[in-house]
Amino acid sequence: MSAERGSEDSEARGARSAGADSAVEDAEETVRDAISAPDAEGRPRRTTRRFPLFTRDTARPEGGGRAAPGDAPAPARQWPILAVLSAVGLGLLLTALDVFRFGTILIGAALLAGAVMRWMLPDVGMLAVRSRFTDMVTYGVLGVAIVLLAMMAQPSPWLVIPFLDDTLHFTVR
Repeated sequence: MSAERGSEDSEARGARSAGADSAVEDAEETVRDAISAPDAEGRPRRTTRRFPLFTRDTARPEGGGRAAPGDAPAPARQWPILAVLSAVGLGLLLTALDVFRFGTILIGAALLAGAVMRWMLPDVGMLAVRSRFTDMVTYGVLGVAIVLLAMMAQPSPWLVIPFLDDTLHFTVR
């Protein structure tokens, strides 16, 4: 009887281990940690901590949340980008109405305001495109460049930078 019992125990253990193997396989199909990613068939797999050669998705930029509560209407949730785009639109309208210098300065000032909002506000909605630093530098550099070019526009520039005038005359000769 003990021989029969031993064989039954070993069969039961074998059945349990086969069930455990399938349970382990099922457990491998679930994503458990932050460094899991789906493969080409959509099954999750464990990846290395190295950066991938080709990215398949992008992370949401910090500050990319809603700028107003979720129950607010869509325009109110995206007020930072709407403010920047409204100022740029007004600047383009002024430029089209032959007030070139003020229109372009308004466009540059709108970009500078976008850089300040990106720096000051925790959530700016769709004004957040990349990382906070990259957005601030991009908006700031473009805003400053547009304002400086508007101030140096001919005729009768408000800002004269002598070495730029010499460079222009040297290249035109």
